[in-house]
Amino acid sequence: MMDSSNLLIFIICAFALGVVVVLNKDRLQPRLRRGLALASVIMIAVAFGLMIYSFLA
Repeated sequence: MMDSSNLLIFIICAFALGVVVVLNKDRLQPRLRRGLALASVIMIAVAFGLMIYSFLA
């Protein structure tokens, strides 16, 4: 699978993007906010799945 350091960097970046989108939701334009929110939800879901997979493998 992936190198564990690459996985850790991806997980941190995914959750950091989610936090930035939530904290800056009032300053973002509606179209940009919707796209960033969708991208961050997908990245967080993938990061969570990879985290669970790494614990089980």
